[in-house]
Amino acid sequence: MNRFLSSDDFRLIVDSTPLISIDLVVKDSDGKVLLGKRLNKPAKGYWFVPGGQVLKNETLVNAFMRLTEAEIGVKTPIQNARYLGLYEHFYDDSAMGDDVSTHYVVNAFVIELNESVAGLPVEQHSDYQWLSETELLAAADVHIHSKWYFMNEKGYSV
Repeated sequence: MNRFLSSDDFRLIVDSTPLISIDLVVKDSDGKVLLGKRLNKPAKGYWFVPGGQVLKNETLVNAFMRLTEAEIGVKTPIQNARYLGLYEHFYDDSAMGDDVSTHYVVNAFVIELNESVAGLPVEQHSDYQWLSETELLAAADVHIHSKWYFMNEKGYSV
């Protein structure tokens, strides 16, 4: 059975409902954070932490394992991560075009890796870099939604 929606069905969902996702704040042994330069909307052209959507009928545990392998090439169990919090990301555009906005409900996790990551995927990001938290917060081309993870702020109003 095909687990993926047609383009028209996915467009309707993105236009009508929030999407659930996981963002991965990946830190190396020096505390630097992995960022990828986004190729696709939303946040196209910005540096952003890796992550992705949770699929229908996929547990967060399984989504985490799938996304760590797909996004950083290191299959990591959720038990090896620290839960950072729940965030909301709103965009005026989407992968479906400029006329469809995107709303993500994001579960953010911190992963500390002592091993190097190699062969990072290029479907979503054109390049990767490791930045300190200070460098990340000062950079104009790091998206605000990625900066929130270091600002002790949530992406929603309390």
